[in-house]
Amino acid sequence: MEPLREFFSHEKYLVCLTAALKQEVVLDSGATVLNHSMALVQRLEALLTQGNGSDVTLRIQTLDTDEVKMIQAHTLVLTMQSDVFDDLLLNRNSSVLVLRETQDCAAAFDKFIRYLYCGDISVRLDQAIPLHKLASKYHVQRLQQGLTRYMTQHLSSESPAGHVVSWYQYALQIGDVVLKDSCLQYLAWNLSSVLQSAEWGSISDELLLSLLQRSDLILQSELELYEGLEAWISQNQPAGVTVENALRSVRYGMIPPQHLFRLQKQSPLMLRYYESIRDLLFLAFQFHSASPVQFAKYFDVNCSLFTPRNYLSQTWGSPWVINNPTRDDRSFSFQTQLGPSSHDSSKRVTWNALFSPRWLPLSVRSSYAEHGAMQPTRTDNGRPRIIVTPATSSPDFAGVSFQKTVIVAAKQQGKVVVRHVYNFHQSTEEAGDFLVDADLQRRASEYLIDSSLYLHIIVKPIYHSLIVAKK
Repeated sequence: MEPLREFFSHEKYLVCLTAALKQEVVLDSGATVLNHSMALVQRLEALLTQGNGSDVTLRIQTLDTDEVKMIQAHTLVLTMQSDVFDDLLLNRNSSVLVLRETQDCAAAFDKFIRYLYCGDISVRLDQAIPLHKLASKYHVQRLQQGLTRYMTQHLSSESPAGHVVSWYQYALQIGDVVLKDSCLQYLAWNLSSVLQSAEWGSISDELLLSLLQRSDLILQSELELYEGLEAWISQNQPAGVTVENALRSVRYGMIPPQHLFRLQKQSPLMLRYYESIRDLLFLAFQFHSASPVQFAKYFDVNCSLFTPRNYLSQTWGSPWVINNPTRDDRSFSFQTQLGPSSHDSSKRVTWNALFSPRWLPLSVRSSYAEHGAMQPTRTDNGRPRIIVTPATSSPDFAGVSFQKTVIVAAKQQGKVVVRHVYNFHQSTEEAGDFLVDADLQRRASEYLIDSSLYLHIIVKPIYHSLIVAKK
């Protein structure tokens, strides 16, 4: 123990000396800071690997197996980093401390102990959960927070069987709201790719139903969601009540009638559970056959059945790639179907989109106009703006409001994913917080792919009840 005390006594002197030198920097700008922290870390790592001056042996026993791992450690380091180790070592009866861990945690224990000595750690996707468990168990808060941050930043990383679902379940288990919400948002925003992955089949009943309730799901169409649900049910064979709840969460009003007819005749799932959803299908067919204004007189159109999700098909929007987005203003036109009802399937709305890297908000521009001053359009102090307006108006717009969504894609860990989603309030023409945190001047900006801004604009028609029929 004496060599260890002598070592830390010497290093304590270096720490004090460094603190004194830093104080000199404040008092005398000509002072120089001598930083020997890396040498200290190297000496600590050598203590761990060589076991010099060790005063405690950690005996890690893997639960339900005969596997045992021995690590020579130092009480001073362990107690300095963890109050749990402080209590365990204070109450031990011998120089051996027995720790019982699950197989995944036992396998990662060497990395965990090394972090306590060196303050850095290399992490693989499959090690994130066991290391987080160890950090939580032994109250190593900085490591725990760092691993949560690592997991939220690596949701898009490639892994053979996927990892987002398992991270979600773990976050739910430990009550980590930030990680849980991050996983749920990633799955919702990238659902089209998730539906095609091996990870889709591992989704739990609870997670499936949570996703199906959301209106911010990003996928090609509601039909794609139904087919993905059919595949999940076929693979997992859940209880009948789960199947019924899932099927009743599908928005059949968003599926064209020709596809609904086909599903009624060809989908084994729908044939089996037809009675459970017959009322929803009947309502969907009524919705498609009648004028939306007439339909709204008798039925509640403000429910989820008639609320579109974020569909990527050309019916509801268009992609827009803006090269060198900081260079100048851009404009773009596209068309969408007036509404999801088949009554509106032949009607189109033309939209004009305007993007500017430095555009004044509409509220500021209107104030200039009120005072009779010349209206400035661009300013170096402005920030990115996107404005989406209909090119024409029509009596068919009665009873319909148009909610706009702008999706920004990005490349993370070599994979193109949804980076952000901006929703317009239905009464406005622009998203007030659009790219508010983005630095488009920086070539390596996380909002850019190969120096280009990848957008997808979606227009969601929402029907409203105009007249309530008398009973």
